[in-house]
Amino acid sequence: MNLQGEQGLLRTVVRDPVHWLAFGFGAGLLPVAPGTWGSLVGLGLFLLLPPLPAVWLVGIVVAACVVGIGICGASSRRLGVHDHPGIVWDEIAGMLLVAATVPRTAAWLAAAFLAFRLFDVWKPWPIRDLDHSVSGGLGIMLDDVVAAVYAALCIGICQRIIAVL
Repeated sequence: MNLQGEQGLLRTVVRDPVHWLAFGFGAGLLPVAPGTWGSLVGLGLFLLLPPLPAVWLVGIVVAACVVGIGICGASSRRLGVHDHPGIVWDEIAGMLLVAATVPRTAAWLAAAFLAFRLFDVWKPWPIRDLDHSVSGGLGIMLDDVVAAVYAALCIGICQRIIAVL
């Protein structure tokens, strides 16, 4: 697919529902730090949800991840680029996962956002290995899901430490 620069990519994303979702409703088209913008979309979607029982949150996160494998894989194939930087559904799903594990307060959600971005960018073991060794939609999603799990574990440890103090 010849995208013919930024305008071509914009047209491609806006005209194709798979790309539109994979690119986080357009957030992935922003020129600087598309993963951060995608994470903000995920946080915004989380805030649009009413407070839900844990089982519902788990279902939403699992659905976002499973659907994301298909969406990210299809978008990547259509673009002819594995894990195009504009594909941010993986960040959306990862942010939903972390946000679902913290209290619904501004401070904890901000901490969740920062922790997720840290692990998503840093990619400590095995995240970097997963990012390079697993292909397709699963590979695109998996590194962000593991980064979200790391972030959730760190936030959980911080919550325990604060509770003791």
